[in-house]
Amino acid sequence: MKSFIYLIVGIFFGIVMFKSEAASWFRIYEMFQFDAFHMYGIIGSALALGVLFIQWVKRGNKKSFFGEEIKIADKEKSFKRYAFGGTLFGLGWALAGACPGPMYTLLGAGFLPIIVVIIGALLGTFVYGVLKNKLPH
Repeated sequence: MKSFIYLIVGIFFGIVMFKSEAASWFRIYEMFQFDAFHMYGIIGSALALGVLFIQWVKRGNKKSFFGEEIKIADKEKSFKRYAFGGTLFGLGWALAGACPGPMYTLLGAGFLPIIVVIIGALLGTFVYGVLKNKLPH
């Protein structure tokens, strides 16, 4: 049952991503060229809503839809690791024209060349898993 609910939420998220043009290579290109506010508005509003939602969950001891307690662990503060990871993520995003969410949205919309990017992302994730214990965290 949980998997079905996750599937429905994922399909809804994909539709919203596609209709808002957040999965559009042109919109992403505009963002990286600082030519339009469109993507910054989407990302900024998602960030603001995320911060508000996390604070609401943390302060109210909220439960999931399935009645389970939601636990949000405190993150360790390390600017270097986030700067490196964010830079790597941004370079991949600029190179591929899509971050992880829109990759699957584009595939679902029928843009088959994105399969190359998805394979690259999965391969990168696998390599990270292999090298994880040897990397500084």
